[in-house]
Amino acid sequence: MSDTGLKPDSAPAAGRPSRRALHWPWEASLAVVLVASLALGRVLSPDFLGAANLSNMLADFTEIALMALPMTLIIVAAEIDLSVASVLGASSALMGVLWHMGLPMPVVIAIVLVAGTLAGLLNGLVIVRLNLPSLAVTIGSLAFFRGLAYVLLGDQAIADFPPEYTSFGINTVGNSFLPQPFVIVIVGAIVFCVLLQATAFGRSLYAIGANPTAAQFSGIDVARTKLKLFVISGAMSALAGIIYTLRFTSARGDNGEGFELSVIAAVLFGGVSIFGGRGSMIGVLLSLVIIGVLRNALTLTDVSSEVLTIITGALLLSSVLIPNLFARWRAMRERRVLAARAAARV
Repeated sequence: MSDTGLKPDSAPAAGRPSRRALHWPWEASLAVVLVASLALGRVLSPDFLGAANLSNMLADFTEIALMALPMTLIIVAAEIDLSVASVLGASSALMGVLWHMGLPMPVVIAIVLVAGTLAGLLNGLVIVRLNLPSLAVTIGSLAFFRGLAYVLLGDQAIADFPPEYTSFGINTVGNSFLPQPFVIVIVGAIVFCVLLQATAFGRSLYAIGANPTAAQFSGIDVARTKLKLFVISGAMSALAGIIYTLRFTSARGDNGEGFELSVIAAVLFGGVSIFGGRGSMIGVLLSLVIIGVLRNALTLTDVSSEVLTIITGALLLSSVLIPNLFARWRAMRERRVLAARAAARV
């Protein structure tokens, strides 16, 4: 089967979500980082913990969270999808074009969801049928779907969406600070967490990520499983595109541009191994909140978007380097223990 083209120094030891695979120590570290981030936000701005700002913060990473949920499954299975933000942009552009044509909004939303699902299906078919690396394929589809978005709308923006739909993108639940779109994130997080950590399908993803050949021999249909992952990713990216369009009341070809970096950073910083077979949804959810808190806190202090991009890149690098360095240190320590025991026997 295809892979990302990356190989680890050492393969994961298990193909199931055991305690080691769930990365409890990493999650505990993330919990500490989250508390520190909240404290930092409170120090940087007295308005940080205000209801209005908390609502804006949650709304700001709604789309990233929606795309990170299926991305977690994909990376656990040792694949990657770099086209998610481009599918979001193409979905937004398609939504604007269809609405401008006079179609009813429920029909527009249904068509956009189907189109996003087909985009994911296209990615999956090329990867599993032609046995090509997902990294290379989705780099190509990243450019293809973003180009399609610009073909549909060019540099125009369509903003005359009905208020009863755009209000969903900006209103909160009752008198709380919880944005209405974020309810979808909460439901999705529960569904994906159960799917990954408590079902046979989730266990099969860990097995595929650890050793796809062994997973195939154990009776798992690796190709079909991976195909499902990319289909889910396409559908969730289209959903993110719909919410993004309604939240900003604007359909544009460049909507969501660059989001793929934040999505992947959130997944990897959450403890999911880039080589597959390890990680948990809980870690990713903690990571999403940390990134959202840091971005919001720094935005309140007028930090530029370029600096925020640098911070996201730093988180991405640290999420790859730190676990790798720790694994090497642990392997070195185990070798020293074994050498000491051998010397003692002599």
